[in-house]
Amino acid sequence: MADGHSLEPPVLRGAMNAPDTNAFAARLGLAFADPGLLTQALTHRSAADPRRDQLDSNERLEFLGDRVLALVMAEWLTERFPKEREGDLGKRLGMLVARDTLTAIAERLHLASVLRVPPAEGRTGLRERANVLADALEALLGAIFLDAGLDAARAFIRREWEVAVGADQRPPISAKSRLQEWTLGRGLGLPVYRSVSTTGPSHRPSFVVEVLADGRCAEGLGESKRAAEQAAAEAWFSGLGP
Repeated sequence: MADGHSLEPPVLRGAMNAPDTNAFAARLGLAFADPGLLTQALTHRSAADPRRDQLDSNERLEFLGDRVLALVMAEWLTERFPKEREGDLGKRLGMLVARDTLTAIAERLHLASVLRVPPAEGRTGLRERANVLADALEALLGAIFLDAGLDAARAFIRREWEVAVGADQRPPISAKSRLQEWTLGRGLGLPVYRSVSTTGPSHRPSFVVEVLADGRCAEGLGESKRAAEQAAAEAWFSGLGP
């Protein structure tokens, strides 16, 4: 990218093991002109320097990578599904940039093995958390974009998301959306979601959410309220019967 880009990463306080980082990049077919960008992309906020407001973490690259992914994916979907309307394309996009999809790809890339977190946090399983993996993958996309440009980011995304894009030729729909369509189609109004409980440590909470629809309740568990709502909607359908 051009010199003087506003998102050029600061100097990090201690680099990750260079052989691990280099091996990881090589395995993905990446060669960073600025290895510091890769190091930053793999640095969780917990391992960043508090004296710099954690600006040496991967959060800013995650912010950028999220936008890069959305742009490349929107371009790709309009190309791949030329006869679909905006609403169906939007459903595909939402699923392909969702946490579950990002986490699955990050796990396939073994991203957790190279994430920089403090030893104590590593022992708690922080590296394997879905949101941490998804954020790190977006940060990696941001780093690729800054280091080598949009063409390189596009090539990486198209390679790693190819299976997900081609997995279902029908526009996907989430359980929450399906439940909403089911109730509205029968004149029952919107499903009602209610937080039941939050358990676990602050760095790894679990949420239980209840959904009420058509006079019947179901509960779901997830790492976020949103994930718990999806799980509750899926559980509601599971109890619907044939």
